[in-house]
Amino acid sequence: MTMHQTIDPAQPQPSAQTPPTRATRVQFMAEDDKAMLRAARDLTKGLGDAKPAVYWPDMLLSAALGYAGVAVTILSGNLAIQIVAGLVGALAFYRAEMFIHELTHIHRKALPGFRTGWNLLVGIPLLTPSFMYEGVHTIHHKRTQYGTMEDPEYLPLALMKPWSLPLFVAVALLAPVALLFRFAVLVPLGVVIPAVRRFTWQRLSSLSINPDFRRKAPEGAFAKRVRWQEAGASVWAIALLASPLAFGWRPLLIALAVLSLTALLNQLRTLVAHLWENEGEEMTVTAQFLDSVNVPPPGIAAEIWAPVGLRYHALHHLMPSMPYHDLPEAHRRLAGELGTGSTYEGANHPGMLVLVGRIARSTMIKRPGGTKQG
Repeated sequence: MTMHQTIDPAQPQPSAQTPPTRATRVQFMAEDDKAMLRAARDLTKGLGDAKPAVYWPDMLLSAALGYAGVAVTILSGNLAIQIVAGLVGALAFYRAEMFIHELTHIHRKALPGFRTGWNLLVGIPLLTPSFMYEGVHTIHHKRTQYGTMEDPEYLPLALMKPWSLPLFVAVALLAPVALLFRFAVLVPLGVVIPAVRRFTWQRLSSLSINPDFRRKAPEGAFAKRVRWQEAGASVWAIALLASPLAFGWRPLLIALAVLSLTALLNQLRTLVAHLWENEGEEMTVTAQFLDSVNVPPPGIAAEIWAPVGLRYHALHHLMPSMPYHDLPEAHRRLAGELGTGSTYEGANHPGMLVLVGRIARSTMIKRPGGTKQG
């Protein structure tokens, strides 16, 4: 059906140079853009199968580079080499660790052995076993919980105080030490003190940013996975704390410094994964999409700071089960079909600095009565 627009000569018309108005979350709080949702379903047919030939080499190579980088940083006596090796190690471990996001969405039978392999090679050694994200991240994707007080991965950062942003980023530097304390001290204490066990599980067992989130006790097969992953991480953490007796403090401190950089990178990515403009209201899928962020090509920097498909974070919220290796093609199809000025384009942003600037400016706006958080 062809639609004709009547032009009122009394009203000023946009010039050819005027960019189209960007779609926003507010426009779609009550009703979805059903045409975009249908396009996301129809245009991505043939995509969606997780490929072991992509997942395994990517994860293994990333982990190997991470360990090599840390080893060179510890063993080298040249400061320049240490800095380069430490940066390579942090970036490689960052990419390897981001596969935890994929583990929460892919079907458990899609990649036989991948969850166990990732936990043994990455999750447990880096003290972030997959149970810390599984069962938590899925809440973030629930239609009625995204962006609400029940969402473990949401804070209205754009509506909070200006000092909230640097604090949000800087606290990540302490994450490796906090994880070491959790697994080496609190887990063994929890075996004999039930109150410590409950506190550790409810408050310190999820990779979340909402301080009000309380995790429910694990059940069934998931509880079994928690037990072996937590036991493995606890034994490893105790070994790390004991390692200075044999090797001195230098190796452990260097490793913690590299992992602090990894945590900082992830926190910066988290800062720009959403626009953080919702304050507890339920949102449609389209509103959630527009509150989330794509940083598509041609820029290559986003592939470094938002690896394993996370540069397509808004698209991921449309299709949470889409494997990371299919997201670039899914984006290409949707962007090509829906075009400039579409709702889909409203979630596309040029880069991290622009996004940080937008959120920072938003925190400086004085709002009547303040916000509920911050």
